Amino acid sequence: MISRQAEEEKSVSWREAFQEGIEMFSEIGLMLKGVRHKAGLTQKALADQIGVKPHHISEMEHGKRPIGKNMAHRLAKILGVDYRVFL
Repeated sequence: MISRQAEEEKSVSWREAFQEGIEMFSEIGLMLKGVRHKAGLTQKALADQIGVKPHHISEMEHGKRPIGKNMAHRLAKILGVDYRVFL
């Protein structure tokens, strides 16, 4: 049985665990990628559902394209999350 102290010592924040991903992607982009994967959607499938080109999804995930309020609402509706996670 693992003691509570041992569990706490093993515990790391998601930012620490995904530090490399945060550097490669923007934090919001990483959120988009995670929520998209959780929904079981490819970039193309998500792009088709919100009416954009697939490379736009890639650019948003990599922090090369901003996610405005309108786009955040469109993404949130398809992905079933609060739009504010993308702002």
